[in-house]
Amino acid sequence: MTTVIQDFTTEDIDYVRHGDRPLTLRLFRPAGAGPFPAVVVLHPGGWAHGDLTGCQQQGEAWAQAGLTIASLDFRQGADRYPSSLIDINYAIRWLKSNAGGFNINPDQVGLSGYSSGGHLAMLAAMRLDDPRYTEIPVGDGAVAFDATVRCVGVAWPVIDPLSRYRHTKRHLTGEAAALWAQSAPEDHHRPDGIVDNHRLYWRNEDDMAEGKPVAGAGKRGDLGESAGALGSGEAGRCPRLPGSRFGC
Repeated sequence: MTTVIQDFTTEDIDYVRHGDRPLTLRLFRPAGAGPFPAVVVLHPGGWAHGDLTGCQQQGEAWAQAGLTIASLDFRQGADRYPSSLIDINYAIRWLKSNAGGFNINPDQVGLSGYSSGGHLAMLAAMRLDDPRYTEIPVGDGAVAFDATVRCVGVAWPVIDPLSRYRHTKRHLTGEAAALWAQSAPEDHHRPDGIVDNHRLYWRNEDDMAEGKPVAGAGKRGDLGESAGALGSGEAGRCPRLPGSRFGC
């Protein structure tokens, strides 16, 4: 099997602004005639840390394979749920509305994410027309694109925030907590850091339960006709998109 490696370029673009605060995406664009399929990639960080540089390697590798990649900065942490989903939903619609300029096929846009970014990717795909997530209009509305995606690929998704929160709280003390802390590469991967991040972003357990992707299953019945989901890590706990043949 021959692997074709393409040249690509990168560009940082402010895709939305909240007051005097811009949010940026890094666009990895393969060289060639196109138009190319696109994937919006969401970084990890426990809903409170990280930025678009967290997906640099994926962006480079996938652009070399012929995909246009948009790695996003989005609101998180103290901006609280559902701020991230508002930005992600908007970014998908914004990218489609600018597809001509970016040499993208607007009918071939997917989502991908890692860890908490995997959770956000699945939730964004399953609730593409949630009125909270769609509150920011794109341009003058002359061309109406929604946030439908053709596929979702997730790795180690924190697919059930409430379950993870309760599990982690049970390990805040004792030998298990000490071993966990020793093996965690960063503070926000340790039990107390995980709990703090949940409380910062989600506020309470009701929000965590509401933010579980399967809680919205069936709200958009036609999603499964065009989209599939593939994942790794917590594969046994990753939901199917409504009506889809594909699972994690």
